[in-house]
Amino acid sequence: MTRANVTQRLALVVVAATPGIPSLTGSRISPHTIRHTTAMHLLQSGESIEGIALWLGHESPTTTHQYVEANLVMKEKTLANLQDPGTAAKRFRASDSLLEFLKTL
Repeated sequence: MTRANVTQRLALVVVAATPGIPSLTGSRISPHTIRHTTAMHLLQSGESIEGIALWLGHESPTTTHQYVEANLVMKEKTLANLQDPGTAAKRFRASDSLLEFLKTL
């Protein structure tokens, strides 16, 4: 099947699915969109970049990076998994002399 044929068949599927999924109206869904979405779902499910590269048929995991970027939820989970460095957060507290100076500006 040629690329053009895949694109044409995908367009037909989107048209057929639109009555049941109104949000598809006006959407531009391409084979690239499907590949990117699949890669993101695999990444979110915990699959490694190497595994995603194999799934997508890439020779190198570096090629996979064009499809896979961590989203905000994944970044938040990563930050939540970080261990506390054991240092208390310091909050800046301006000295009285600095506050007085700023009032004069």
